[in-house]
Formats: sequence, structure tokens, C-alpha cells
Amino acid sequence: MPKLIRITTAPLSLKYLLPGQMRFMQQNGFEVVMVSSEGPEREEVIRNEHCRHQVIPMTRKITPFADLRSLWLLYRFFKKEKPDIVHSHTPKAGLLAMLAAKMAGVKIRIHTIAGLRFMTAGGLTRRILVAMEKLTGKAATHVWPNSFSLLDYIRTNKLVDTKKLEVISLGSSNGINLSRFSPAALNENRLREIKQLIKYDDQLIYFLSVGRIVHDKGIDELLHAFIHIHSKDVRCRLVLVGAFEDELDPISEAARNILKTHPAVIQAGWSDHVEYFMPLSFALVHPSHREGFPNVLLQAGAMLCPIICSRIEGNVDIVDHEKTGVLFEVKNEKELMEKLEFSLSNPDRMKEYAVKLRQKIEQHFDQPIIHQQMRKRYRELLRI
Repeated sequence: MPKLIRITTAPLSLKYLLPGQMRFMQQNGFEVVMVSSEGPEREEVIRNEHCRHQVIPMTRKITPFADLRSLWLLYRFFKKEKPDIVHSHTPKAGLLAMLAAKMAGVKIRIHTIAGLRFMTAGGLTRRILVAMEKLTGKAATHVWPNSFSLLDYIRTNKLVDTKKLEVISLGSSNGINLSRFSPAALNENRLREIKQLIKYDDQLIYFLSVGRIVHDKGIDELLHAFIHIHSKDVRCRLVLVGAFEDELDPISEAARNILKTHPAVIQAGWSDHVEYFMPLSFALVHPSHREGFPNVLLQAGAMLCPIICSRIEGNVDIVDHEKTGVLFEVKNEKELMEKLEFSLSNPDRMKEYAVKLRQKIEQHFDQPIIHQQMRKRYRELLRI
């Protein structure tokens, strides 16, 4: 039985980016070992995936001495385990795993790119991040961007040898579990809890944002655009579902002040049940500055929640403008305001877009489709 090592920097990524994938491979012809740093999600991931997990300390930031130690630990682990495939996900795990796997003589080294951090960085940080991506690509034998628009960006900017690049199916790292993300699957008691959390009133209009509350997710322009919309229609509310990451990418002080003082902005905090916010919402607004293939758009589409999102790599692979949602130019606060106004003026059209997006997701991004395609590609690379 071929051995597959699946590695992310933190167990959080195994839990939220790749749920069910390791279990599927374990049940369909692979011995799977998961690797990440320690974290509170580790035990839950082991229970859910039914696979062995190895802790290798890794940091998300640039930490040269700690990174060298992680590289050595990964090299020793790979030499001991002798995997047939090492498949990494997330930037730091990708760099370290691809280098260590190459040093250890692993023949099939796959890295999935699910977004590029340097796209929103500048100066020395940008140069370092670009160099890291290029080094990861050189050490890998195969690089799988998780969307075609991201593949085009990588090819145009000559980050990776074109011969190594490939998108599995029509994109996505893991597809979406439609047995969970379906309006019919909602639990009434939990839905009632979410309504209580946001003090739900069916006379109000709820715009929803799901994701990390950081600058790169477009939170600054979203808050300013929302204030404008609220000044025209006081029924509007903005619900933010997500956690702050001030250490890596803080929002501006002006945005932070809005969060603290504006009565129509509702901070719901982190939630493992984002699907319950979506049917209560008029639309999901996703003004992110960079993506690979955003799961939140698949989730909203599966829940029939209309989408307004930035025109960037990843988003455009899911949302076709005024067909399955509404797009606006990234970082363009004025155009975001206009699209919010458009949605309020055209609620029936927004619902039609949502229905078409659900159909597209069912056809191309249902989780079993992605898992089967990935397994098929693994087997082709192993020649079995």
C-alpha cells in the first residue's frame, strides 16, 4: 500500500482546508500520515480523519533558526517513513516539506498553492516571499494551484516551471461537502442559537462577511462601504464571522474604531458553523485582496446565499459576474458601495444568481468529485 504524507503548517489547516480528504485516501488504497505543528485542533483532526498524525514544530512567520530545525526534523521523519508521496499545503509547510522530501529522496513531491501571500506584500518582505515560492516550486516535482486563474498568474510571473503546473478537476483543494452545506441539512436548534447570537430580526437586512478579520480580507473597505449603505438604509446590518490576526495582518485603526462604535456592525466571533449564518443573510460580501480558491464562496453558494466579491484570482473561478454573483474591482471602495446598492435594488436577480451558482457547485465541486480526481492523479503518478 503506497504511503502518502499530507502536511500543513498547523492542524487548523488540516481541519478547515482539507476535512475528509485524508480519511478518503486512507479508505481508498493509501496509508496516510498527517503532519503539522502542535495545535488545539490536533486531536479532533485525528478523530475525524482516522489517520496517524506526527507533530513537527513549524512557524507561520519567517524564523530562520526555527525553520532550519523544522527542516532537519522533517528530513529525519521522511527518511524514517520512506513515503511514496509527500503532498504539502500552506506556504511554510510547502517550503520545508518540499526541501526536506527532496533531500530525503522522496520521488513524488507535490505542493498545492492556495493563494500567494506576496501578492499583497511589498519591499523586502515581498522579495523574500517570492524567493520562498520559487524555491518551493524548484524542490517540488508537481505544483497544483487550486484554481486556473492562480495557475495563469504563476505562469505569467514565472514562479514555477510550467511543466510542473496542473489544476485538479476544475479547481479547489478539497471541494465542498454538500451533505453539510445544504439548506435542508440545518439543525433548527442551532439555527435558533445563531439567531439569538446576532439578535436576528426578519425586518432587517444582513450582509455577511466570513473569514479572518485582517487587512488582506478587505475588511477596511468593507466597513467604510457599509457605513455608506447604512446611512441610506438603516435596516442594514453587517455580520462579521471570524477572528482577528493582529500579529500578521492588522486592520487599520479607523476600521477598528468602526468595529468598536458602529451599532449596526455585529461581531459574531469565530464559528465552526458558518453555514447557519448564510440563510439568514441577504448576501455574503467577500472583498478579499488575494485568494487561491476560496472555500467561503463555495459554502455560500451551496447555501444559496447571494455573493458580492472582489475580482481576483480564485474568486473569478467560482463567480461569473452577473451570472452566479456580482464582482467588483479589488480595493475599490466606491465600486463595492455601488455593488451593495445594486444588490439592494435587485434582490430577485441576486437570488437567481445564487440558484445558478448552487447548480455549478453541484456539477463541479462536490467533495467526492475532487477526492476521486486527486486519488486518480496520485495513482497515475505512482503508475498503479
